[in-house]
Amino acid sequence: MRGDISPASEHRDSARPSPTNTDDHESEEDICRQVLQILALIGDKWSILVIGQLRDRTLRFGELNRAVTGISQRMLTLTVRQLERDGLLTRTLYPSVPPRVDYALTELGTTLLDSVVALSEWATTHRLEINTNRVRYDATHPSRSSTAG
Repeated sequence: MRGDISPASEHRDSARPSPTNTDDHESEEDICRQVLQILALIGDKWSILVIGQLRDRTLRFGELNRAVTGISQRMLTLTVRQLERDGLLTRTLYPSVPPRVDYALTELGTTLLDSVVALSEWATTHRLEINTNRVRYDATHPSRSSTAG
């Protein structure tokens, strides 16, 4: 992972305190793999939307399903399971009929809110510029538009 870092980002990184819970025997490759897995999870649009919806209060599954526009019940189930597995949210089951399940952010999950909000604000601020760039690109690269890579 270090080989890809520019001198400017290396300088920024040197000013940051070292994490205290790292294993001195972990290879750079292992650390990189773990970081990429975590970024894939929290960079997933559904995870970001779920975390955003839980920022102010606990929600029941149905409330969360209605609040996250466009998500299927299955995808919401998979998303909250992964977020629970990673310790970003809690799932509380109440033994009632029908069963009631509440979801809330954990302390760890709450630490993501500033980053999620900042990312959302950045996207809102730059959406028109990005859309303009996409239209311009697609007009000059018709065979490449809407394909990745």
